[in-house]
Amino acid sequence: MVEETVRRSRTHAALRTRSNWVQLGKFCAVGGIGYVINLAVYTALLHAGLHYIVAAICSFVVACTSNYFLNRHWTFHDRRGHVGVQGLQFLVVSAASLGANLLVLHVLVKLGLDDHKTVAQAIAIVVVTPLNFLGNRLWSFRHRKA
Repeated sequence: MVEETVRRSRTHAALRTRSNWVQLGKFCAVGGIGYVINLAVYTALLHAGLHYIVAAICSFVVACTSNYFLNRHWTFHDRRGHVGVQGLQFLVVSAASLGANLLVLHVLVKLGLDDHKTVAQAIAIVVVTPLNFLGNRLWSFRHRKA
């Protein structure tokens, strides 16, 4: 009971902290850039004849690479750890996000967006974004002990 009260208090304090909202805004800006990159690469690969799942994986890798560097150097610049460790953690979070993205994308295509795969991918990216943010905020780019 006490632990729950402490957790709620910390959550409320975090929601009132301006820097957390600024950081979320930066993460969303980086995500917006990644979103455009992802959809542009995805659409180009679909037009080149790739299967939608393969196109989604390839476009995710390109956008993920961009997002890692932008988030590391801008969004979470005050939380930088060892580039290899942080990169591996970012990769794990991204792989989980990719898995969720592919699941949502596949379901949307099977539910009727077969002729609108770019729309399905756009929706899938939005659905998975909170998972990606939380994983990176709480693990990949968490505050490191000195």
